[in-house]
Amino acid sequence: MKRRQLIQAGLAGGGLLALGGCATPRGGVPGSAKVVVIGGGYGGATAAKYVRLLSDQRIDVVLIEPQASFVSCPISNLVVGGTQTLGDLTTSYDALATRHGVRIVRDTASRIDAPARTVTLASGATIRYDKLVLSPGIELMFDGVQGLREAQASGQILQAWKAGPETLALRRQLEALPDGGVYAIAIPEAPFRCPPGPYERASVVAAYFKRAKPRSKVLILDANQDVVSKAALFKKAWAELYPGMVEYRPQHKAVGVDARTGTIKFDVQDDVKADVLNVLPPMRAGAIAVQTGLANANARWCQVDYQTFESTAAKHIHVLGDSIQVAPLMPKSGHMANSHGKVAAAAIVAQLMDLEINPRPMLTNTCYSFVDEKHVIHVASVHEYVAAEKTFKTVAGSGGVSAARNEAEAGFAMAWARNIWADTLG
Repeated sequence: MKRRQLIQAGLAGGGLLALGGCATPRGGVPGSAKVVVIGGGYGGATAAKYVRLLSDQRIDVVLIEPQASFVSCPISNLVVGGTQTLGDLTTSYDALATRHGVRIVRDTASRIDAPARTVTLASGATIRYDKLVLSPGIELMFDGVQGLREAQASGQILQAWKAGPETLALRRQLEALPDGGVYAIAIPEAPFRCPPGPYERASVVAAYFKRAKPRSKVLILDANQDVVSKAALFKKAWAELYPGMVEYRPQHKAVGVDARTGTIKFDVQDDVKADVLNVLPPMRAGAIAVQTGLANANARWCQVDYQTFESTAAKHIHVLGDSIQVAPLMPKSGHMANSHGKVAAAAIVAQLMDLEINPRPMLTNTCYSFVDEKHVIHVASVHEYVAAEKTFKTVAGSGGVSAARNEAEAGFAMAWARNIWADTLG
């Protein structure tokens, strides 16, 4: 098979291409690399791995990531609900180095100089690149909800929208809640990271209350007009599994909080008080993307050339995952970021090796949501690049949602997690 065909074969969302190669030892900060990747999440780690794979280990890759291990946001709601531990969601970055030769730099990127093609690290070191992959996730816009920044800093009102210490802290708040207490989750207007995530969280918290605090209540205060993902399935689950326990209120846009009184204020609706407040503010592209001037869609999201995921604001910078201005019906999900990483990696390899870029890349996505400990629902889709319109569109008849919540999909969900962690990091 010719290398051009090899690269194109690796572009579809799922296939793992197994090529050999020696690992580059970890340690030190190189002065330059062909490809520098900022962010070791689903998008960045996948891109780093696949650039090495698709180039047959010929292209040097440096991954800049401050954390020692990857902690998955998908499945982390089960930690909040008490049926998984954070350790269950944690995977080392070691395999990227030892198996694939990715050079891992434990640091934070503090500045990008796009014209000079350099990244400056928090430690002061500078790395030059030929191609930069930027996958910084999202930034929470705390100032969009008055009082939230201070309440978050004090630990009184949490978001836990990146899996880690806040996930455990929110769990502790729920454990401390007396039976008969109220947990309220406030959801911002779409788009936001993981469309089904807040509704899944409300469901697994209700499942915990049903087991341990049956007089407690879950309030879902949604800025949107309706549940934005799998609406019928979530609502059916709440009505049948948690009658009288879960209350859904649409068109409740949070504009302020008072941590002292446990109050959420809304733009139109009356104030709501609760014992545990889980307030999600509006979101935008990760801070470094905004600082670099890449957030050229309403100063929030990064527009890209969808065939390559190269920024439309700066050459040689490819933006992935939650930070981009999404194509129609494209969710901000971990699976989608993994798919972005593969398409971008193949395009970068083609550009650096003077090969043809795949004219019709494809993406896949699946989002599983637990509605209790045993029952899961899903939404899936396939997206194809339409050259005439320069965007991705869903393939007619592909994907869809579960017919009903079921126990079989709980096994599928955990298998999906293990497989995508292996694909991203193994």
